[in-house]
Amino acid sequence: MATEEGKIDPMYQFEVQTILEGFSLGGQQIAFTNSAVWMLVAVAGLWVFMLGGMKRELVPGRWQMMVEGFTGFIDNMMEANIGPAGRKYAPYVFSLFMFILFSNVFGLLPVGVLGLHPFTVTSHLTVTGVLAVMSFSIVLIVGFAKHKLHFFSLFIPDGTPLPMIPFIFIVELLSFLVRPFSLALRLFVAMTAGHILLKVLAGFVINSTNAGAGYGVLVGIPSFALMIGISALELLVAVVQAYVFALLTSLYINDAENLH
Repeated sequence: MATEEGKIDPMYQFEVQTILEGFSLGGQQIAFTNSAVWMLVAVAGLWVFMLGGMKRELVPGRWQMMVEGFTGFIDNMMEANIGPAGRKYAPYVFSLFMFILFSNVFGLLPVGVLGLHPFTVTSHLTVTGVLAVMSFSIVLIVGFAKHKLHFFSLFIPDGTPLPMIPFIFIVELLSFLVRPFSLALRLFVAMTAGHILLKVLAGFVINSTNAGAGYGVLVGIPSFALMIGISALELLVAVVQAYVFALLTSLYINDAENLH
């Protein structure tokens, strides 16, 4: 329960709830959940955003300029981090960046006043893990397809003394294998922590108001003001985390493409 005896559970907002019963596959129940709903909402929002900005007018409007600004931003990032070869990866990184951005921002929408419960899909390690594995799989596929076994030279920096090669190779390999976990955890932790803090502050506002006018003034008003500030900070975090995920993905692809 979200509330029990006046207490608000800050973890309730992350609970995956079944909306429609689905089907059984391999002994596992496949259902349509609130997480799936908000992923579809993010995809639909992104589709509308891109559709409205792809008019290709000679004198672009604000919407078209926004879309071109985002696409140009990712394209420039890929070329700066990978070089000319990075442009072929731009569609994937752009889709990744925009999906994470829309998912993060939609999870902050104040639709609770309308009786809806926003769900931040990037606050679930399963979702961020899948995104990280997708990016890591591209790195492995590109690395081995382009360089074959020479791809393992990525784990031996230039100038490494011969006796140190086995040790350095193991360390670099482990560091490489940890990348998808760190990529997934960074986004998951950032989004989860902020939402928990907002829910805790919301609990202070509600409970202090219910306790009386005095508590409402002393606790509720400062908590509400802090919520506004934290919400603005969370909006910034939503953008920064989407950028960091896309940036690190481009850097990892650069390692596979250029063996740096």
